[in-house]
Amino acid sequence: MGSPDIQPPGELNPGAPPAPDFRAGFVSIVGKPNVGKSTLMNQLIGERLSIITSKAQTTRHRIMGILNGNHNGQPFQLVYSDTPGIIQPKYKLHESMMSFVRGSLEDADVILFVTDIFEQHDEDDVIKRLKYANVPIILLINKIDQASPEQVEEKIRYWEEHFSVGGYAVLEDESSEGGKKAGIPDEDSLRFNEDGSLVDEDDLADDETDAQPVAEEAAPGAPRKATEIIPISALNGFNLDRLFDDIVRYLPVHPPYFPEDELTDKPERFFASEMIREKIFLNYKKEVPYSSEVVITGFKDREDMLVISAEILVERPTQRAILLGEKGNMIKKTGIMAREELERFFGKKVFLETHVKVEPDWRQKERMLRRLGYDE
Repeated sequence: MGSPDIQPPGELNPGAPPAPDFRAGFVSIVGKPNVGKSTLMNQLIGERLSIITSKAQTTRHRIMGILNGNHNGQPFQLVYSDTPGIIQPKYKLHESMMSFVRGSLEDADVILFVTDIFEQHDEDDVIKRLKYANVPIILLINKIDQASPEQVEEKIRYWEEHFSVGGYAVLEDESSEGGKKAGIPDEDSLRFNEDGSLVDEDDLADDETDAQPVAEEAAPGAPRKATEIIPISALNGFNLDRLFDDIVRYLPVHPPYFPEDELTDKPERFFASEMIREKIFLNYKKEVPYSSEVVITGFKDREDMLVISAEILVERPTQRAILLGEKGNMIKKTGIMAREELERFFGKKVFLETHVKVEPDWRQKERMLRRLGYDE
């Protein structure tokens, strides 16, 4: 089973107000790298918006997917956010990626915390961020198609015993519709151990906690554990109907945030660059994919074809040589794969031209990162 069966929202007159019980909200998908967040969002949306590879840290941006419909008589608009996997930053690029995660949590009306059947109980960095969230949290155990029923039951029991959101921050904002936003701490207010993990305030001495942001007691009725724990297979669509029922149920009553015909907040150029970057992840090993970025320098939509020019940035001349390959054979292979993917996505012929350029240490340059869209 793939994405849930959803009725179309029905035709509305332009500018007409939505139904009085219309539900709309932001659903943020968070978790460690490589647990299946992008696969999950693509399944829930029914479109391939996020690139997917077997390598960790493939997703670098916050990608929104917008879904309108009518579910069991309930009109809704869902705004999903696929986010980068939560890591301890090593580069300015990583810091920007984590700012996308933080922004997604600040906006969230529902949070999908994705783990997988293989996780090694090292989710502290994720849990620390979620402890300040005052919205429903659905914990998803993904990839259960690769496990036995006994292993799945064991994982469910583990999370039932160990996942506690803990305290909640002071609620800073109340919207006119009565919704509330959780106070998410600034990155600078979080403390890290030497190994890069987040410090647990419970382990600090009294004099150390004085300087820490203190969370207030949970608001009445606020969940101290995951609102629900659901085992899923995002790849096979298992239990996604159940998940979708719960997401719609938890949405607040609110007018739609986006026009009905919008699918995403990203432009066509963004998806073109992402599809090329995906093929780099698939065709190259080690550091090369992580040191690469794709910039679309030309995008012409002709009647008979799309003409796309792309610049691939790397940090060192040796990486450029690896990308090109002997006599340019590797970049040619990557270009062919990317062109075929672009043609499937855009539904027309594509002429793709690529150039590889060395931009030393681009992952550490704030000005370059802003140019590449790594700011929110």
